[in-house]
Amino acid sequence: MNPTLRQMRAFVALAKAGNFTLAAQYMHVTQSALSGLIKELEQTLGARVVDRSTRRITLTDIGRELYPLFSQMIDDLDGALANVADHTQLRKGVVRIAAPQLMCCTLVPAAMAAYRARHPDIDVRVADSPVENVIARALSGESDIGIGPEREAMPQLQARELFEMPFALVFPEGHPLESAERVTWQDVAPYPFIALEGQFTERLLADMHALLRDVPLKPANEVTFMTTALAMVSAGLGVTVCLPYAEPLVQLYRLRMRPLEEPVLTRRFFVYTRAGRSLSPAAESFIDFLFPYVEAKRSLARAQED
Repeated sequence: MNPTLRQMRAFVALAKAGNFTLAAQYMHVTQSALSGLIKELEQTLGARVVDRSTRRITLTDIGRELYPLFSQMIDDLDGALANVADHTQLRKGVVRIAAPQLMCCTLVPAAMAAYRARHPDIDVRVADSPVENVIARALSGESDIGIGPEREAMPQLQARELFEMPFALVFPEGHPLESAERVTWQDVAPYPFIALEGQFTERLLADMHALLRDVPLKPANEVTFMTTALAMVSAGLGVTVCLPYAEPLVQLYRLRMRPLEEPVLTRRFFVYTRAGRSLSPAAESFIDFLFPYVEAKRSLARAQED
C-alpha cells in the first residue's frame, strides 16, 4: 500500500476544490486524468476516499482521515524542496571561511564584498585564524573553506592552488633602501629583521640559509601577527617581509614595499577543503568566484606596474 505523490496531490487538490473541474485546473491536468489518479489511489488503498455527485464530491470517513495527513506531508515536502531550490539557486546559504589574520585584513574582506554584491542573499562568514589553525578548521568542518600557505599533502585534504607570489621587503619612508634600484636579500642583512613566529618564517629562513649561506639573516624580533610587525617597522624598529597581497595594509601604515631579488623566493597559497565531503552550493559558488577574482586583481596589479 504505497500511494504515489502524484495520487496524494490529486486527492488533496480535489478535497480543497470540492469538484473535479477546479481540481483539474489546479493540477494542470484533464478531468479524466484527475479522475484516474483518484481511482488509482482508491485501488491502492483498497477503500474509497470520495463520494462523487454531479456537481461536488464528498470525502468519505477514510478520506477525511487522510486529507490532513496527506496535506501536511505535501506541505512539508514542498517546503523542503523550496528550501533546496533556494540553496541551489543561491537565494540562501552560508559560506564559512578560515584564513590567516593578515589575509583577513586585506584580500578576504574585499573578495567577500565583491561576492556579496553578486549574491546578496548568501551569508559569508570569516574566521581570522593563526596560520596553523586554518587547515584544522577545514578538516574539522568548522569552516567550509580554508585559505592558507602551502602545507604537506594530506589524504583527507583537497588543495587547489590559488596563487603564487614573491616575497617583498617592507620598510619605512626615508629608509636607505628606498633609493636603491633593486633590493636583494643581501641588502636586508644589515637591518633588524622583524619576523613572524611559526612555520611561515621557519620555511623562509630555511630557504634563505640553503640558497645564501653567507647572508646572516636572523630575526631581531619574532611576533605573532603581521600587524604587529608592520607597526614595529612603522616605528623604525626594523624591516620585515610579506607577500604583495598585503599591500593595502602596508599602505595603511604608510610603509614602502619593494620586490626582493637574488633569489626571488615565492610562496604558494591554496584553497583547502575536506576531501570526500560535498560542499554546499554557496561554498562551491564562492570558490568558483574566488579564483577568477584573485587572478583579475593580480592582472590589474601587473598592468599598473607596467
